[in-house]
Amino acid sequence: MTTQAVAGLLAAESGDNTARTLTITLFLVFVAVTLGITVWASRQTKTATDFYAGGRSFSGFQNGLAIGGDYMSAASFLGIAGLIALYGYDGFLYSIGFLVAWLVALLLVAELLRNSGRYTMADVLAFRMRQRPVRTAAAVSTITVSIFYLLAQMVGAGALVSLLLGIREGTTFLGMDAATAKVATIIMVGALMIIYVTVGGMKGTTYVQIIKAVLLMSGTLVMTILVLANYNFNLSSLLGDAAAASGKGDAFLEPGLRYGVEVADNARQTFYHKVDLLSLGIALVLGTAGLPHILIRFYTVPTARAARKSVLWAIGIIGTFYLFTLALGFGAAAIVGGEAITAQDRAGNTAAPQLAEALGIDFLGGELGGAAMLAIIAAVAFATILAVVAGLTLASSSSLAHDFYANVIKGGEASERDEVRVARISAFVIGAISIVLSIFAQNLNVAFLVALAFAVAASGNLPAILYSLFWKRFNTSGAVWAIYGGLLSAVTLVFFSPVVSGAATSMFPDSDWQWFPLSNPGIISIPVGFLCGWIGTLVSKEHDEEKYAELEVRSLTGAGAH
Repeated sequence: MTTQAVAGLLAAESGDNTARTLTITLFLVFVAVTLGITVWASRQTKTATDFYAGGRSFSGFQNGLAIGGDYMSAASFLGIAGLIALYGYDGFLYSIGFLVAWLVALLLVAELLRNSGRYTMADVLAFRMRQRPVRTAAAVSTITVSIFYLLAQMVGAGALVSLLLGIREGTTFLGMDAATAKVATIIMVGALMIIYVTVGGMKGTTYVQIIKAVLLMSGTLVMTILVLANYNFNLSSLLGDAAAASGKGDAFLEPGLRYGVEVADNARQTFYHKVDLLSLGIALVLGTAGLPHILIRFYTVPTARAARKSVLWAIGIIGTFYLFTLALGFGAAAIVGGEAITAQDRAGNTAAPQLAEALGIDFLGGELGGAAMLAIIAAVAFATILAVVAGLTLASSSSLAHDFYANVIKGGEASERDEVRVARISAFVIGAISIVLSIFAQNLNVAFLVALAFAVAASGNLPAILYSLFWKRFNTSGAVWAIYGGLLSAVTLVFFSPVVSGAATSMFPDSDWQWFPLSNPGIISIPVGFLCGWIGTLVSKEHDEEKYAELEVRSLTGAGAH
C-alpha cells in the first residue's frame, strides 16, 4: 500500500470519527434535555391523577400535539419511509390507513371515553359490570397490545442507533460486533423508557411528546423541502428517479409490489395476497380506536370540548406528517437507493435517517454536514421512539396498577401512593419483557409490527368498547368473552403466521410451524372479537339497564365525569 493511500485512509477514518463524535454529542444533548424535563415533571407529580392523567391540566392544543407525538411513532417515521423507499406505491398504504383510523377514533370513542372514564379504558368497560373479571381482562389486553407496539419501537431504536454509531455488518463498536451492538442499543432504550415513566409519569411523558411532535414536524418539513428542492420542486422528476433507482421500473409506482401480488399459475397464493391486503386495511382503520396508550390521552384534558379539540389538532398534525412521508420515502429511493438502504437495514427502517445524511452532504457540504443532519434527524427519531415507548409503558403499567392491583387484588381499597408505586414496578417488568422479545424481532419492518399491534387492539379492545358504549343488553360475560376471544384469536393467528416462523424475514427464520397464510390476522380476529362479545352477552341473563342509562348520559354530556 502506498504512502498516499495510507494517508487517504487515515484522513477518511479521521473524518468518520469527527462526524461520529458530532453525531453522538448532539444525540446525547437531546437525551439529557428530555431527561431534565422528566425530572422537572416528577416534582409536579404528587397524586395518582398527576401520574396517570397529568392532573387533567393540558389544553386541547397541547394534548393534540401530545397525541400526535404519541401516534407518530417509529413506525410512522422510520417504518413507512422505509416501506415507500423499498416498495413505492404499496408502502404509502400504511400512511392512508393510519390517518383514516383517526376518523373512526374521533367519531366513535374520543369524547365518549373522556366523559365516561377516569384513568384507563377499563374504567368505561367496568362501569356497569362486575369489576374484577372485566378489569382483569382489560389489563391483560392492554399489556398484550402495548408489548406488540413496544416491539416496533425497540426494533426501530436498534436500527437507528446502529446507523448513528456507524455500526454495519462486519464492523465493530466498543469491541462489539454489529449484532451485539444492536442488542445493547435495545437494552439501553428500554432502560431509558423505564426511567421516563417511573420518574415523570403522565406529565413528564406528555411534555416529552409535545417537544418531540414539534421537532418531528420541523425535521420532516425541512427534509421534504430539501428533497423537493433537489428536484426543483418537480414531483414527476422525483418519482421518475425513484422508480429508476429502485431497480423495479414503473412497477415501483403501481400497486402490487408488496401487497395483492399476482402469483403466476398459483390462484390460491394470489388470493391469500389479496386477502392479506384487505386484512391489513381493516386492522389499520379500526386499530387506533382500541389502542390503550392513545385512549388514555383523552383523560388528560379538563373538558369534553378540549377532548374534541385535541383530536382535531391531532388529525391536522398527523395528516400533514403523512403527506411528508411521501417525499421522505420516494426521496430516499431516488437519492439513497434501495441497495444502500437494505445494506444498512434489511427491513428499510433506516431510510429516513440515511436520506437526512445524504441531504446534509448535498446542501450543507461534506461529511460534517451529513453528520450534523443525520444527528439532528436521528435525535428527533430517537425522541419519537422514547416518547412513544414512554406512553405505551405508562398505559400498560397504569392498567396493571389501577385495574388489576387497586380494583381486583385490593378491591378498590388501595391507597393512591401504593397504586403509583405498583405502576412504577410494573413499568420495569413490562420494559424487561419488551426488551427480550425485541431482540428476536430485529428482521421485521417497524410499520409492519405496529400493524400487528393495531390488529390485536381492534380484535380485543374495540368490540368491548363499542358494545359497552352503544349496546344496552351488553354485560360482564360479553365483555370478558369479547376481550379474551379477540385477543386470543389475534395472538394465536400471529404465532402460526409467517411473521413468527417459516420465512426468511420471520422472528425465527430457521423454524417452521406456520399454517396461517396471512401476515395480518385482522380480517379473521376482529370479527371473532365482535362475535364472541355477542355470544357471551346472550349466554348470560345479567344486564343493568339503569347503569347503562347512567353511562349513556355521562358519555354524551360529561355529567358526573371525574
